[in-house]
Amino acid sequence: MGLIKNVLEEGFIYGIMAMGVTVSYSILKFPDLSVDGTFPLGACITAVLILAGVNPWLACAAAFLCGAAAGCVTGLLHVKLRITDLLSGILVMTAMWSVNLVITGGSAVKPFYNMPTIFNSGIASMLPKGIYTYRILIIAFVAALVVKLLLDRYLRTKSGLILQATGDNTRFVTSLAINPGRMKILGLAIGNGLTALSGSILAQQGEYANISSGTGMVVMGLASVIIGTSLLKRVSFLKLTTMAVLGSIAYKACLVAAMKLGLPTNYLKLLMAVLLTVALVSNGVLKRGKEAQLDESIG
Repeated sequence: MGLIKNVLEEGFIYGIMAMGVTVSYSILKFPDLSVDGTFPLGACITAVLILAGVNPWLACAAAFLCGAAAGCVTGLLHVKLRITDLLSGILVMTAMWSVNLVITGGSAVKPFYNMPTIFNSGIASMLPKGIYTYRILIIAFVAALVVKLLLDRYLRTKSGLILQATGDNTRFVTSLAINPGRMKILGLAIGNGLTALSGSILAQQGEYANISSGTGMVVMGLASVIIGTSLLKRVSFLKLTTMAVLGSIAYKACLVAAMKLGLPTNYLKLLMAVLLTVALVSNGVLKRGKEAQLDESIG
């Protein structure tokens, strides 16, 4: 039960990041590498604000806004300066390393032990004694659920529908007298804002911020999205956001299972890359299978 609890806790926290990657990768078709920089940005902002006595929920909001600002920079580099999507993300990811160090005052790790967090103050402190042990799981689930519902609601609005159309057909968006570049910037802001929010919540779980925590977040986010969509695409009533969260839980479960089977921690990043490769290959096989079935039906 403790193992399942740990998988679900981190699955829901990383699921928020996976929903952000869904916006950039699945909706905008934008391979955003700045995620590796904005994830620790949210953690660093949160650590500094909590140490300054700021309410932890306000720290989460500030982390989201700072992540959204970094996403806007990625979008501006791509849209205004005509830099390719991959290079735009790499530039922001690289710059974020220095920015995060400046925020933390030059410290690679910024602890804030025994300080109020969303898991030990406010609503969490009012939980009954019997379920207080599960406070991290409960709050992580509620946070992921709220983000999912808000994102689903936004995607049903006019702006959200145009955002989805931008990834599918920019010419159609242009024909509506709407600038697709602005929609890309908006989408990247939302995606990176959610990534930073995920970093903020994870930092509060561990009560410290680490500027190296973003390493591999792109791989984890993409793997979660691809695993979720590959496994659950046939379940028509599930939305992309739900698939991303469930994919994050499945991905985390694979990592934990491998560690419990005795895989050395030195091979963890290799396993992450292997899981993403398997997810990509499986997704490609499924697509080719559907195309073959469609060709046969037409023939």
